[in-house]
Parts: sequence; C-alpha cells; structure tokens
Amino acid sequence: MLDTLRRIIQEVNAAPDLEQALNIIVARVCETVGVDVSTVYLVDINQRQFVLGATQGLRQSAVGQVKLPIDKGLVGMVYEREEPVNLEDGPSHPRYMFISETGETPYHGFLGVPIIRHGKVLGVLVVRQRQVRKFDENEEAFLVTLAAQLAGAITHAGATGDIARMLGTGGSNAAALTGLPGSPGVAIGQARVVYPPANLDAIPDRLVTDTDAEVSQFEIAVAAVQDDLRDYANRMSAVLPAEELALFDALLLMLGGDSLVGETIDRIRAGNWAPGALRETIAEHVRVFEEMEDSYLRERASDIRDLGRRILTHIQSDRVAAEEYYENTVLVGEDISPGQLAEIPIENLAGIVSASGSSASHVSILAQALGIPAVMGVDDMPVGRLEGQIIIADGYRGDVFVNPTELVLKEFVRLQSQESQLSEVLSEVAGQASETPDGITVPLYLNIGLVSGGSAEVHSEGDGVGLYRTEVPFLMQEQFPGEEQQLRIYRNALEAFAPRPVTLRTLDVGGDKMLSYFPVHEDNPFLGWRGIRISLDQPDIFLTQIRAMLRASVGLDNLTIMLPMISTVSELDIAITLINQAFGELLEEGESVVRPPIGIMIEVPSAVYQIKALARRVDFFSIGTNDLTQYLLAVDRNNARVAHLYQSLHPAVLCAIRQVVNDAQQLGKPVSVCGEMAGDPAAALALLGLGVNSLSMSVSNLPRVKWVIRSFAYSEARELVAKALELEDPRAIREMYNEVLELGGLGGLVRAGN
Repeated sequence: MLDTLRRIIQEVNAAPDLEQALNIIVARVCETVGVDVSTVYLVDINQRQFVLGATQGLRQSAVGQVKLPIDKGLVGMVYEREEPVNLEDGPSHPRYMFISETGETPYHGFLGVPIIRHGKVLGVLVVRQRQVRKFDENEEAFLVTLAAQLAGAITHAGATGDIARMLGTGGSNAAALTGLPGSPGVAIGQARVVYPPANLDAIPDRLVTDTDAEVSQFEIAVAAVQDDLRDYANRMSAVLPAEELALFDALLLMLGGDSLVGETIDRIRAGNWAPGALRETIAEHVRVFEEMEDSYLRERASDIRDLGRRILTHIQSDRVAAEEYYENTVLVGEDISPGQLAEIPIENLAGIVSASGSSASHVSILAQALGIPAVMGVDDMPVGRLEGQIIIADGYRGDVFVNPTELVLKEFVRLQSQESQLSEVLSEVAGQASETPDGITVPLYLNIGLVSGGSAEVHSEGDGVGLYRTEVPFLMQEQFPGEEQQLRIYRNALEAFAPRPVTLRTLDVGGDKMLSYFPVHEDNPFLGWRGIRISLDQPDIFLTQIRAMLRASVGLDNLTIMLPMISTVSELDIAITLINQAFGELLEEGESVVRPPIGIMIEVPSAVYQIKALARRVDFFSIGTNDLTQYLLAVDRNNARVAHLYQSLHPAVLCAIRQVVNDAQQLGKPVSVCGEMAGDPAAALALLGLGVNSLSMSVSNLPRVKWVIRSFAYSEARELVAKALELEDPRAIREMYNEVLELGGLGGLVRAGN
C-alpha cells in the first residue's frame, strides 16, 4: 500500500488545480480500499456549511450543489471531533443524515477523516460501503495520510481562488497566505516568479577523457559568474550600506578560494565532467550549512546553491538570458537568493515573497536595507501558479494576498499611501538624540557582521556597535584566520566607528554555526559544543582572537569584548584568565594595549540566576533575547510548526529580563539588549520600562526605535511594563503595547498605515 500511496501523492501534487486533485483522490481511494463510495466535502467556514467537492460512486451532478450544515450529520461529527469516525453501520448512528440529492442508497460502513492544516479543518474525506463493516486500522491510516496530503492542495487552492470557485463564492475571493514578517512595509504589484537558472540536482555523472577542456570550461564559467557578481555589486552600491554590499564580496571570496573551485577541479581530474563535478561539490557544501540550526547561517546554503546554479548556467550557455520585469514587481520564489534579487532594477522592485527563509535570511536583511517590504517563509504557497498575478505583501503581519478583491486592494492602496507619510516622519528623528521626554538617554547601537570603509557615514545615526559577529569572517575562510588577518578585520571595524565604541563578540560557532574546516557532529547541536565552550576547549584559537582584538584597538581605545553562551561562573573565570594572559603577553612584547571593558551575553537561563556572581567579574551585560527566548520557552523560532509559540513578550521572558536588570543595577553594571526585541518598537518600549540601559539592532530599525524612545517618558514606560507583568498571555501583552503605540500616534510602526 505504501507504493500506491506514493503514486497517488505524486498524481495529486502534479494536478493543475484542486478539482482534478480531488477527482484523483476519490477515484484512487475507491480502487485501493475497494469501497463503493468515496467523497470529499469542503468547508465553507463563512457560510458554516460543507460543500460536496468530489465524489466517486454518487451523482456527479451533486458536486458543488449539495451543501450540509457544518454541525449536522456524521460529516459534521468528524469536523467537530477533528479525528476519524469509523462506524460499521452509519445509518444506525443518531447523527446520521440521509441525503437524497446525491442518489444515495443505504450504505452501512462509514469512515470519515478530517482534512486538517495548521489546526484548521478544511474538509472531510469519506468512504462508504454497502455492507455492514468496520474499516481496519491500515485502511484508516491510509485515508489519514491521504487527507494530510490533500490539505496542502486545498490550502494552495485557497490562495489562488480555486477553492472560492468550487464553493460557489466567486473566483477572486482568494484567502490570505501567512508567512513571517521579513521587512516592514506594504507591497502591491505583479508576481514575477524566479527559479533556479539551472537544475544541479538533475545533472548525471559522465566520464570524460579531455579533462583539461572540462577544467577550462569550468574556470571560464567561474570567471563569468565573478564578473556578474561584481556588476551586481556596482549596481547596488548606490542604494545599499557598505556591509550589505559585503555579501557580494563574500560570494566572490568563495569563488576565489581553493575550497569550492579546487574541489570541483579535483573531481573533474578524477574523471567526472564539469557539471557532475560541480553538482557533487555544491551538494557537499550545502549539506554543511543546512545542518546548522541558526537561521542566519542556514540561509547561506541558498547562497551556495545560487553560486552553483549560476556556474552551471554559464557552462551550458554563453550568457544568461535577460529578464523583463513588471513596473511594480513582487519577486516570488521558493528560495530567493541575493543574486536573484540583485538582478532586478531597483526601480521595478516593489516587494519580495519567499516560500522559505526568515527574518534572518540575507534576502530579508537586504530588503530591510533597501526599504523593500518582504514576507518570508510563506507555507503552502503555490509558487508555480503565481506568475503575473496581483500580489499584496504585508511586511508587518507576514500576510500575502493573491488576486485580492477590489475592496482589499483599495484598502492596501490607502495603507501604502500612508506608508510614505510614515517615512517622512521617521526622517525627522535623524540627528536627534535618543532621549525620552523626561530626560533619560537610551543609546542605540548597531548589530553588524561585516564592515568595510565608509560604514561610519552610512551608520552615523548609531551610537556605536553593540554586537559585531566575529564568526562571519571565520565562516568566509577555508581555515582559521591568523592573528594578523584578524587584526586587519577588527581594526577596520574599530576605525570605521571610532571614537564610538565597538563591541566585538568572541567566536560564536558550533552547534548551529559550523565551520566547514572544523566540523562537529552532535545529536543535539543546539545544546551542545558551541560558543564559549569551544573557545575554552581550544584556547589557542581563543588567545589568537583576543590578541588580535587588543592589538586592533591600540590608539583607538574604543574596543569592548563580549563573551557568548556563558552558563557558569567557572567558564567566565577561565575566559578572563585567558584574556589577562593575552593582555600580559602583549605588554611584554612592547604593545601599547589597553585592557578593554569585558562583558557577557545573557542567553542561557542559568546565567539569569547568577547575575550577582557574574557582575563581580565583568563590566556589562548584553541580553541575547533570541536564544534566551528559545531556551526559556523551549521553542525553535525557525520551526514553522511552533513559530506561533515563540513570543518575545512572553511573561517569562519579561520576568527574566527584569531580574537581570535589577540584579545588575544593584552592583552598578549596565545592561543592554542585542536580540531582535531591541529592534521591535513594541518590545523596545517594554525594555525601556524594564530599565535596560541601551539597545542594539539593525540599522533599518534604528529610526523606528528612536521615535519610540523620544515619544514615551521613562516614567510612563515603567508604568506600562508593570501592567504588562500582571498579564498572563503574551498575546495580551503584545496587544496592550500595540494599542499604546496606536494611541501615541505611532501605530504605523507595528502595522500597515501611518
């Protein structure tokens, strides 16, 4: 039955529309289970009724015509229970309802299974038998599996309007698709579906005799892709900050290194043709990144895939075909890469909608830098059927509307108009102090991962760097970078922002951030060997990094050092001992180093309860709310199935932050927040009330948070957080803060409109 199930699923997935998918299901179910009738009922939730969507064994004329109350009959019982109902004699059950319009004769055996997607019942799949019988466990499991597969097809149909046509509610009443907010704003335009220019997975192995010719062809293709990337970087240089442009430098670095290119050439010389050798190399590199749990680094797998596809395209063709774009293009794809984004003229790009990814995706980060609305991780999006369709993307809520009604379109046009007014308001806070009306200054810092010359001008609004991710340069290398190389990288960052402070976080890899040249295989990497744990077990790597940091700050003295993933006091003691060792060595060597402030990240719950002991050893704390929230709530925020449980304004998270701040203040140690909460306007207001001293965020969120800081007195923020801590539901807390922002005239920061 397993092979049969696979074939049916393949047929359903290949069906061009919902009607054909349903007809395939009912026909194959009758054949496989050997029943007299197979039927699918679709839920019309607005009318509170079922509509007969497809049948095998009953009158075809009844399809679309027969409608049942949602709370009546055996089908209604399946809907209410949200579980299979298996009866050997359906007509004898009190809930049985005879339907004459279908040409039904007495059928006894009844099995109904709900079609469920994301906790919502979308329909019911029913089989009937003339004789009295109870369906066995295998038959029930078979139908449950088919129903789960059918749920995806029904969701796709809801997005394109198919379901509305079948329910008789019109073809333009498409449902909203739900994803994750990627970049704030409202986009309205036509969908341009992008797809890989070449399919690496389909490339077979093929023996070659002229390996020199294959190597030459491959190297020419690599050079062509390098030229493409340089061209894209030049085109984007006028609209992107310097460190966002560094993405293209990172891709060029990968193509210029020995790893990706060298391994492919080795495979060619071993006898495989260039496309096959490339496929193997790309697959190996992608596998390393896809095994990472960190969303930011996992997204790098798509960058590597994109590089491979582009090389393959140049191998197969002399040039990449030029694309034409709509005047207002909403870029839509399964897995949009930065390269695909860069190909579109900025003046044509209205928005981005991706079936995969999250707010940590490079595409999402680039969208924020460009001020382009983006929605990421849109589950159940029928990408292949959206080309040319009118799309609305709400980057605040993460909603996507396909072929919206005239009323919905008119409303979002109005909201889009108000968006431009909001931009004008935000520009007014540029150059103004980040200070509350009652005189409390809250410094706003930047989170960055790459810095190049000129960043200081681009980010003149920031009070400095609150989080510099030193692992990013490590991830670009093919071996651990030496002290001199790290010195140049850190000096560049410190000079770019001097005299403003720059907080360099020590190497935070392992677990979900693996180095290709330092692989670690663990059953549960997110709770494994990562962050400071690796640094302390590899003191040679840690000492080299600390020496480079200290030397980079000579004459600038704007360095602070931050240690990640501290969970015990003993870890901190060892780390400080090693820092002191590096400091003493450099003094002995004649370096004019100055001991910088040292702080730790609070992202492990155990650290929350050791603040007083930790505070006696460090100069400051920075709360990493992304990991702290995940660990406190036991929720992977990158997992779409439980994403709704990841609530940064959860009472437990707020209480943990309050305890950290209160305990640190008793010993006079400042507390900052460098997680995503800091860049969330509603959460920033809560953090202000909790007494957090400073906030660190992406550059795109800084003016939004500054507007909040300048609009609410510290005393008012304290009163609000006291009320929030009395609430038990994180949704109620979020709603309270959103309402406060609305009443304060800042509603445009948390929803579409001004």
